[in-house]
Amino acid sequence: MKILNLGCGTKVSSSPDVMNIDWSIYLWIKKNRVFRVIAPLYVNGERLRRFNSLPDNIIVHNLARGLPFASNSVDVVYHSHLLEHLDRDVARVFLLEAKRVLKPGGVQRIVVPDLEKAVMAYVSHIATCRDNFEEAIKHDSYIAGIIEQSVRKEAFGTSQQKPLRRFIENAFLGDARRRGETHQWMYDRINLSALLVSCGFRNSQLYSFNESQIPNWNHYGLDLDGLGNEYKSGSIYMESQK
Repeated sequence: MKILNLGCGTKVSSSPDVMNIDWSIYLWIKKNRVFRVIAPLYVNGERLRRFNSLPDNIIVHNLARGLPFASNSVDVVYHSHLLEHLDRDVARVFLLEAKRVLKPGGVQRIVVPDLEKAVMAYVSHIATCRDNFEEAIKHDSYIAGIIEQSVRKEAFGTSQQKPLRRFIENAFLGDARRRGETHQWMYDRINLSALLVSCGFRNSQLYSFNESQIPNWNHYGLDLDGLGNEYKSGSIYMESQK
């Protein structure tokens, strides 16, 4: 079994079946012998924990350059909370590249934020807010669930740092859009399925976070947190075949 975990950031699997692929600075440092040694001097807290947990089955690669694999060579292509960060025309090119490397009958598993769930929660909360000031002051969080990552200016991780580190990271790494952190489009079960069909994928099906047609999927832990619960709540899990 050969599984590509694309745009993985630090959500990786140590299984030999999986190749974790990203252009993340964490992965770049992990693959560089010198920076791997000095990283603990500059990275701390949760960032350091994530860095130390990274396995060695990592490929540092810019996905904008395509996938560095032969056609018809991969059993599974997986990506989670990646597609919504791509412009719509780029998303189509990306999906066609995923299709190229998949073997005939190979599976693509896509995880994206579910716009339908976010909108339904927003509409439902409007009714809750009537004559309830305590709920009304929470309402912005429901709007944020729909548009916050589309309008975010500063990368979230950087915004949590102390002033000097925050200034340095913004100066050298750029804003949220430059780092690919902003959402360029949103998906629900309808437009995601339609996009896959237009790219030539077959048999698009919805699954839950812990269900899949991929054998032993939960063994890889990519959709689970450390306790075996859903890692990214409010998501669509859709699989289709080449």
